[in-house]
Amino acid sequence: MNSKNTRIRIGVGGWTFEPWRDNFYPQGLPHAQELNYASRQLTAIEVNGTYYSTFKPPTFKKWHDDTPDDFVFSLKASRFSTNRKLLASAGESIARFIDSGISELGKKLGPIVWQFMPTKAFDAADFEGFLELLPKKEGSRKLRHVLDVRHPSFLCAEYLAMVRKHKAATVFTDSEKFPSLADLTTDFVYARLMNSSGDLAHGYAPKALDSWAETARAWAAGGDPNDLPHVEGPTAPVAKGRDVFIFFINGAKEKAPAAASALIQRV
Repeated sequence: MNSKNTRIRIGVGGWTFEPWRDNFYPQGLPHAQELNYASRQLTAIEVNGTYYSTFKPPTFKKWHDDTPDDFVFSLKASRFSTNRKLLASAGESIARFIDSGISELGKKLGPIVWQFMPTKAFDAADFEGFLELLPKKEGSRKLRHVLDVRHPSFLCAEYLAMVRKHKAATVFTDSEKFPSLADLTTDFVYARLMNSSGDLAHGYAPKALDSWAETARAWAAGGDPNDLPHVEGPTAPVAKGRDVFIFFINGAKEKAPAAASALIQRV
């Protein structure tokens, strides 16, 4: 299954989830073939395992070889880089993650997500120090960085100006639990949709999926961020086009593949 708009990537978090063996994977599919199957139904996957554990180059190479040429992996960076009192001291942990073999994914390496604890408040000097540690390249490949901030103190113009300066994205979260920043700070957009319901066939109502499809197309076309809800502060210039990454995460997780597939059909 391929998205009609190649600038829009849509997927779920991970590919090993027991309930999906009842409603997404074919009955009897060997667990070792789940990535192969999922990557042919979706256009991207956000890998959560890299947040908790360090993987080796052969693992990334296997993921690369098991998936279609146009598939993309988003990797959640090691928690040892972000779950610390002083972010500006994370250089060694960041380097260890970047050097762990992620380059084996080649052109299938998508955005790297740096997720912070909900208790981590915005400290301008420390956060700027962290952003300065993020490498722009791994070998010859440009790296794209996404900041998943979860404390309400990040809803400010200073934070948005900072990530824009460093050409990073900030996660737009469809959730009442975490702040939602829709300002478009760089040349791609990263959204995590977390409000799926177990009572709906596709997790989201058809009208909601229609709306997300419209939003995704607007983002991909370089829509003006002033047309979208955002906090007060400077806005990014209108771009000619943006890559868009949308992942159905948490909520009623058993519905995530159905939601992603339904949205892919719409865009």
